[in-house]
Amino acid sequence: MATMRDIKRRKASIQSTQQITNAMKLVSTVKLQKSRAKAERTRPYTDMMYATVNHILSCTEQVDHPYLTAGTSDKKGIIVISSNRGLAGGYNSNVARLITGSGIAPEQVLLYAVGRKGRDVLCHKGYTVAEDYSDRMESPEYSDALEIGRKVLSDYMDQKIGEIYLVYTSFKNTVSHEPKMVKLLPVETDQFEANTSEEGDALLMSYEPGEGEVLDALIPLYMNSLIYGALVESTASENGARMQAMDSATSNAQEMLEHLSLEYNRARQASITQEITEIIAGANAIG
Repeated sequence: MATMRDIKRRKASIQSTQQITNAMKLVSTVKLQKSRAKAERTRPYTDMMYATVNHILSCTEQVDHPYLTAGTSDKKGIIVISSNRGLAGGYNSNVARLITGSGIAPEQVLLYAVGRKGRDVLCHKGYTVAEDYSDRMESPEYSDALEIGRKVLSDYMDQKIGEIYLVYTSFKNTVSHEPKMVKLLPVETDQFEANTSEEGDALLMSYEPGEGEVLDALIPLYMNSLIYGALVESTASENGARMQAMDSATSNAQEMLEHLSLEYNRARQASITQEITEIIAGANAIG
């Protein structure tokens, strides 16, 4: 049985840890409020961009364009968004697991990492990092998404990669965050429902000056918008996951303190009982 001194030391250690986890929970709560508001403001724009491209491509006949056809390279470019810090429960491991469980061999993947935690896990599993944008996770802006998108598109057009995927964590609400893997390029037109007239005929989109020029301008904008949306959603999800993790850690610490308090009281009671017994035994011996 642990001594009272050992129990007191352990209680002091747990109380110190509890103060830290509670402070981290409060910080994460404040950050969550800001990042959640940013994600909610961004989502309508991202959804509208997706719907616009949906409508345009569903009204377009088969077009021979690099953004709509797979490249010759068998490499897959994956933009993976995780966090730079831990203590967020399964947030980072869920993102990494989505890639490792995708069925794509590590030697076929080039990572464009945003976040050190996911990068380190995937590097340990044999994946190659083409570019590291981990510093962009501190306070993501649209310019960061533009920089990432420009580099990935450049590698795609140079045939360094044949497909582009985006892996991030979608923010549903404070307690619900869903890791997602989205294919950005080549755009698969068969995923969009065709628009038809009242007579059932397909409605075709008219391009000016031409299909190539419009898609050259539209698809990068579409891609950058999705990357930026993923950045802000992931930031909100990270803060939500860390808030939950720190709340659970604080509650667990409180339960441990209550258990140690009972154990301390039992040890103290046993010590007092032993002292009384010794005093009575000594008095009887003298008498």
